[in-house]
Amino acid sequence: MNTESALTAQEPRLRVGLLSISDRASQGVYQDQGIPALQEWLGRALTEPFEIETRLIPDERSQIEATLIELVDQAGCHLVLTTGGTGPAPRDVTPEATLAVGDREMPGFGEEMRRISRHFVPTAILSRQTAVIRGGALIVNLPGQPKAIRETLEGLRDADGKLSVEGLFSAIPYCLDLIGAPYVETDPLVCRAFRPKSAQRPARGIAAV
Repeated sequence: MNTESALTAQEPRLRVGLLSISDRASQGVYQDQGIPALQEWLGRALTEPFEIETRLIPDERSQIEATLIELVDQAGCHLVLTTGGTGPAPRDVTPEATLAVGDREMPGFGEEMRRISRHFVPTAILSRQTAVIRGGALIVNLPGQPKAIRETLEGLRDADGKLSVEGLFSAIPYCLDLIGAPYVETDPLVCRAFRPKSAQRPARGIAAV
């Protein structure tokens, strides 16, 4: 094994926590759609091996906080994506729980999610999604519907398939770099990861999950 291969083999894999927050899905009233949608999208978007931890819980603030802490502090996730519980209804408490466990807020993520969703529905302004840094992990609140999850992460394309609005995920790999998480690349046909030239590495090849 050459030196470059040895270094690559020693690098930790990105660990992603997927947390779906829904009273009815957690009770088995209907099947959760958030986690499968996130798994499918990440499988298309990421071009390097990664690991996933999944959790499905009700809209209980204390449980959301405890699960976020567990995913980061015990499970060792570098990125946690939540889905559900970000609206104005009384039981929608995901943003409050997220802010409670974060060390620093990243308000630009919420601003961009609402801007992207506003292209589709005027009620996007009712969303209270946010993002925080906890230790060496990024936690991001995402929409609850699979279509909205894909559009938020991937961005908007015109009738010819040309990207007209960058997706949220384009900024996530570099954010992970800055907080000390593993280096990850994306398939540019799905979502182009943006990094300054000084932070870019040569492509390492085949995608795997």
